[in-house]
Amino acid sequence: MKTNREFEALLPDPWPGCHFIGEEETQAVMRVLRSRSPSRFMGPDVQGFAQRLEAWYSAYLGRRYTIAVSSGSTALAVCLSALDIGPGDEVLIPGYAWAACYNAIVRAGAIPRLVEIDETLTIDPNDLIQKISPHSRAVLLVHMNGGCGDVQHIADLCKGQGLVLIEDVCQANGGRFNGRPLGSFGDMAVFSFQMNKTITAGEGGLIACDDETLWRRAWMYHDHGYWHAPCNVPMTSNPSKESGWGLGARTSELTAAMALAQATKLEEIVRAMQGHQRLLYEGLADLLDVQFRRGTATENDIGNWLVLIWPDKARCEAIVRKTRQADICTASGFGNLILTEMGLHLYYNNLSLVNKVPTHSSGRPWSDPLNNFASDYYYGKGALPRTDRLLERIQLLFVSPVRTKEAVQTILDIFCRCVD
Repeated sequence: MKTNREFEALLPDPWPGCHFIGEEETQAVMRVLRSRSPSRFMGPDVQGFAQRLEAWYSAYLGRRYTIAVSSGSTALAVCLSALDIGPGDEVLIPGYAWAACYNAIVRAGAIPRLVEIDETLTIDPNDLIQKISPHSRAVLLVHMNGGCGDVQHIADLCKGQGLVLIEDVCQANGGRFNGRPLGSFGDMAVFSFQMNKTITAGEGGLIACDDETLWRRAWMYHDHGYWHAPCNVPMTSNPSKESGWGLGARTSELTAAMALAQATKLEEIVRAMQGHQRLLYEGLADLLDVQFRRGTATENDIGNWLVLIWPDKARCEAIVRKTRQADICTASGFGNLILTEMGLHLYYNNLSLVNKVPTHSSGRPWSDPLNNFASDYYYGKGALPRTDRLLERIQLLFVSPVRTKEAVQTILDIFCRCVD
């Protein structure tokens, strides 16, 4: 029986940033601890890592404003509040996304409207245009498994239809579309620094936008509904002339310090994953009955997942079973799977969504009279038939930035033996 160490040599666990944690992160965190000021606003000697992280991402994305927050999930909630999305509104969202995406919409009092995905694993623009209704307010474009679809086409479509575009870049931090960073296309964009993201601080997130009013509203909602003066005293007469019911979604200096140290390694991590991914795709190109995710092996994909689309469900299941038996898996058993095994990433596995569980005993948002338009919306399996058929024939294989070339060749050899 192989040891965990032997497994990890072939397929290290899917936590890219953690493999790059080094002296830079240690020094940054220790600097915060020695200053005895882990809060971004208060303490005897605040080091300003949160502001520096925001400045780094503003420069990287080419965006006017960024706000470091406590998680990608809270970033979504803050964005919806800043955009004034609530009862009477629907947000168009792909059926393949993370649970936090649906949670944020429902908790805002709005309605999720499911949209099919295509072979990019992201929202299908052809189905998107069919789903737009008079109640549609926004599109949540989720860049799944490190890649993206035709972002510019979707951005243009939203602009033409008068819809707000929110980019969820949590799983694709470091990706680009036609040379432009993901997260620079939407009216607002969100990022995550959670453990299994490109770079990590354990938790943490970021919001980006260009509109000053949205930025001020987002700042207000991420910090208990008030604009703060430099001395951290809530201003009753604030620049946005507003107050509201906000969250305590501020980042800490500890989180920001680690995230900033990791951010300086972002391109290095992405280059390593892309290099390994391209070797794998090139080596598997002769398997005649497999297709690759559209847009792979380009800068549009950060390279953290290999996406193999098999002709049918039976073929996909057989290949995954055989390659697992040949030890293509991680020490934790993750990293080589059928996409239908992704749990809460699949719309029909979100029982709160499927059963229209309310956020309150009143039955809201489903019972809200402003949401009567969605009374017949169905979220169970079968709501997105093309997505359902696609999910069951996709194999996902994690691509580690620290995998060796020898391990890449071993994986290719195993696939050649398993594909008969």
